[in-house]
Amino acid sequence: MAGIHPTALIEEGARLAKDVRVGPYAVIGPHVEIGECTTIGAHAVITGHTRIGRHNRIFQFASLGEVPQDKKYAGEPTRLEIGDHNTIREFCTFNTGTAQDRGVTSVGSHNWVMAYVHIAHDCIVGDHIVLANNTTLAGHVEIGDHAILGGLTAVHQFCKIGAHVITGGGTIVYKDIPPYVTAAGQPAKPHGLNSEGLKRRGFTPESLATLKRAYKTLYRDGLTLQEALVQLDEMGAPEVDFLTSFLRRAERGIIR
Repeated sequence: MAGIHPTALIEEGARLAKDVRVGPYAVIGPHVEIGECTTIGAHAVITGHTRIGRHNRIFQFASLGEVPQDKKYAGEPTRLEIGDHNTIREFCTFNTGTAQDRGVTSVGSHNWVMAYVHIAHDCIVGDHIVLANNTTLAGHVEIGDHAILGGLTAVHQFCKIGAHVITGGGTIVYKDIPPYVTAAGQPAKPHGLNSEGLKRRGFTPESLATLKRAYKTLYRDGLTLQEALVQLDEMGAPEVDFLTSFLRRAERGIIR
């Protein structure tokens, strides 16, 4: 097959589009599916029930689709699904899901995943996300679109991080982080809106002003979460409705 290095091991049953490129000594298991224009670096290992979309670039020594690091795992045919146009750098590890959850670990499209990132079982990673070096997601974590997690960010299992969040390097996340928020610290604390990121993504001055009022209501007016929700609901703005929807799904509590 064109683009497959002669030392690569492609097991029988693997389905690769004709223009997939596979580097030296890479290993691809029998239940793997890889879409068009994707490149696999040297010594990468892709195994398990793993589906990878189109136009992905996977660097050397990545390990994708290995069994979850969960003692309850008993060999169930759980999955890893990766979308399109992702960059996955060296030594990243993405595990398949578990039968105790959805049974699938999901990574969306247009994500920039730097070296040594770990995505554990049953995580849901959205689109247009940046995970900087050594970011670690424990099991069952959800990351919203356009989030940026600074290097060495560690996220506790079952936590949710909302869309457009940014974390500082070395942040430790034990509770959910609402959309639009800048967070940092050990444990993570809120440090205002991610205003610069929102501007870059086309949020209008009016939307930013609304979100600043929402942030003040949530974090600076001394209200309980339920009291803040009542006031946020009264704002009636779509971007605030998106925030309150997240807050009502927060099962671990939010950073305060």
